[in-house]
Amino acid sequence: MATTFNLKFGTALLFCSMLWLLLTLLLLVPYSILLLLYRYWWSRSATLNVPASFVPGTSFTILIPARNEEKNIVDCLQSIQQLNYPKELIEVIVIDDFSDDVTVANAKQFKGVKVIELKELIKEKINSYKKKAIEAGVEQATGKYIVTTDADCTVPTNWLRNFAYIIEQRPTVFIAAPVAMKEETSFIKLFQSLDFLSLQGITAASVGAGFHSMCNGANLCYSKEAFYTVNGFKGVDHIASGDDMLLMHKLYSRFPNEVHYCKAADSIVLTNPVETVGEFFRQRIRWASKADQYDDKRIFWVLLLVYLLNVFFVVLFVAACFNSSLRMLLAGSLLFKTFIELIFLIPVAGFFQKSKLLLWFPFAQPFHIVYTVIAGWLGKFGKYEWKGRTVK
Repeated sequence: MATTFNLKFGTALLFCSMLWLLLTLLLLVPYSILLLLYRYWWSRSATLNVPASFVPGTSFTILIPARNEEKNIVDCLQSIQQLNYPKELIEVIVIDDFSDDVTVANAKQFKGVKVIELKELIKEKINSYKKKAIEAGVEQATGKYIVTTDADCTVPTNWLRNFAYIIEQRPTVFIAAPVAMKEETSFIKLFQSLDFLSLQGITAASVGAGFHSMCNGANLCYSKEAFYTVNGFKGVDHIASGDDMLLMHKLYSRFPNEVHYCKAADSIVLTNPVETVGEFFRQRIRWASKADQYDDKRIFWVLLLVYLLNVFFVVLFVAACFNSSLRMLLAGSLLFKTFIELIFLIPVAGFFQKSKLLLWFPFAQPFHIVYTVIAGWLGKFGKYEWKGRTVK
């Protein structure tokens, strides 16, 4: 009797272990193939080299949405003043989003900077103030191309020069460009920088290969005419976030061969990391809230694969706590996931001159899995607070 029971129990354990192994392969194999493709696409994408003799002729309007950025707007505008670009081809517009500090006063101290205050344009509550801010800026822009950055960013001197070279070499309606964190002085800042490296590497690889589109609103350039051709944010203006990627998808759908990536180290815009774990989660939940709104379903399926893999690891960890036979599978799968991700990240970190950060990558892996699961869920089903506003 006992022998029969033990045999059945052993068979059940073996079946469960095989099932877990099958699930691991079903998720980890396509994920690994995807990352190896990203690595290949990153490596084959050419680094931009602008000839010293290049004389640009493209006019730009730089839009800077700002909300309570009194400490950062000065550094941002000072970096713009240092741009290596003809001054007559640059227009700068700061769009203030109901700040209750001295952001407006600080911006107005800079000669030639136009300031638009949303409180003079909006009287009712809306869900996406940043999109409305950008729309207001585009409406008043005189430049042929719009460039956006955030008020807590600083820009490199050749920023516009690199954009102009791409625009004047080939048909262009949209350019995604690199962004990096300014500092890694605490674990949460270091973690953000590592997470950002992954996102930026995928952005460059996917846009360069035409596989799917990604970008970050801290460093974008697009045609003003094309913005109106696709009706701006119409159709996505009810979504709180997505002023960058949702617009990019609209332009990519209409002009698939005129969307590019600016792979140049002297185009990297630096942004401030958030200070606390709570701020980090709110930011990532905001980013995740638009995941199912993409018209480009290729990015949706990529995000779904990544999310399911991370959920799988959480569930596998819980199961391994009760079934010791799964612990080897958990450890091996985590090590393999980390190895594949490092294969992709090593050249990306080199480009951003952050290779030393990768020493911390294995230790950040568990935190990354947990945050992905939580942020993805709350982005879809929860609410979040961002800069003093509760958003759904």
